[in-house]
Amino acid sequence: MLIPFSQIIAQDQAKEMLRRALTGDRLAHAYLFRGPEGIGKKTAARALAAALNCVTVQQQRIFGRSDRLAYPGYAAPDRLPESAPLLHGYASVPTERIFGRSDRLAYPGYAAPDRLPESAPPLHGDAAVPTGRPDPLEACGLCPSCRKFASGNHPDFLEIMPEGAGIKIGQVREIKKSLQYPPMEAGRRVVLLGEVHTMRREAANSLLKVLEEPPADTILILTGDEAGGILPTILSRCQVIPFFPLPTETLALALLKSDPETGGRQAPQNRRQDPPLPEEFLTLAAVAEGSLGRARQLQQKGFLALRREVLDALLNLRPEEPAATAVVLYWAERCAQLKDELEDFIDLLASCYHDLSLLDGYRQSNQPDIKASKLINRDLLPLLSAAAGRRDTAALGRCRQHLRRAKSRLRRNCNRTLVCEVLFFDLL
Repeated sequence: MLIPFSQIIAQDQAKEMLRRALTGDRLAHAYLFRGPEGIGKKTAARALAAALNCVTVQQQRIFGRSDRLAYPGYAAPDRLPESAPLLHGYASVPTERIFGRSDRLAYPGYAAPDRLPESAPPLHGDAAVPTGRPDPLEACGLCPSCRKFASGNHPDFLEIMPEGAGIKIGQVREIKKSLQYPPMEAGRRVVLLGEVHTMRREAANSLLKVLEEPPADTILILTGDEAGGILPTILSRCQVIPFFPLPTETLALALLKSDPETGGRQAPQNRRQDPPLPEEFLTLAAVAEGSLGRARQLQQKGFLALRREVLDALLNLRPEEPAATAVVLYWAERCAQLKDELEDFIDLLASCYHDLSLLDGYRQSNQPDIKASKLINRDLLPLLSAAAGRRDTAALGRCRQHLRRAKSRLRRNCNRTLVCEVLFFDLL
């Protein structure tokens, strides 16, 4: 599925940097889209690859006619007249990537007709595509190149993702073999390497050769985490495009619009007049720390409901109660079934104990007004407020330390059930 740039939420700075590069024909040979996970870096890379090879976008750039109607199937004349002047030293440009006709020649100054003839066959139900002032980042979605991108079958778009823990040297070698040949049908070949911060050192060193001597008509787009792990030698050979976490309200509104139960019908259009966003979506946005991908994962897995049940059991249970052992073992077994997602759930619990510490600070400073907007788990305000008064600051600090220790044990491949049992007993 091809998602255009216009549907990527926020990231105005990244869009503007890429738009200026395309407009001024100053594209770098390698880009690094850097930012937190789940904010649209790979989606933006695919949208850029589609725009670079979109027939309609290239027509608009070459003919420079923003007030015309562009038709991807329009046939240019076979050859320009001998008297055609040179433009920047080139009399013509191959049009295989423009009209899909390798035996035709196009000239950047060629004046397209004002309007297509009435007999022009419709393209997917539309006889023409209005151009206005086109955005060079927006692929049309209708031309043959865009349809191939949408179906995932474009021969000149290579996408490399980590195999297991990271990108291996064998994958990099396969890329280097593919780059020995020119693009098959597109004007530019685009290579997407996702999560390069997971790349092993030997694989990164093998990639340096490609970054230092990039093949002609090839653009490499790397995506990586902002936290680090990317070799400085790779950073120095790429133009970094920053991506930032989404604001809480922006992310909550996006979740509300995409929610299948509401279908976007309750999404407020004017925040000054319409009711506030539901607490569920605001909590998801705050817990996800601006990551749309992580917020959707939490929503699909039902982590918020499980978080409420576990906290309700642990915060209202005393170690000396006879049922304490059975309750802890039950929830430990249930949480251990999360498997690889258990660490994310522990992060969620850690955010709750962060809120408990914040509420404890409010209580000690005699501030009766507790602003839910400052909490991460704002939907749990009644439960957390009641529990904050039963635990002192030192106890809450120990709980947060137990949560960090549990994450460390999971990374050392300790038994998940035992890790959860020890953690929940410590949190009582």
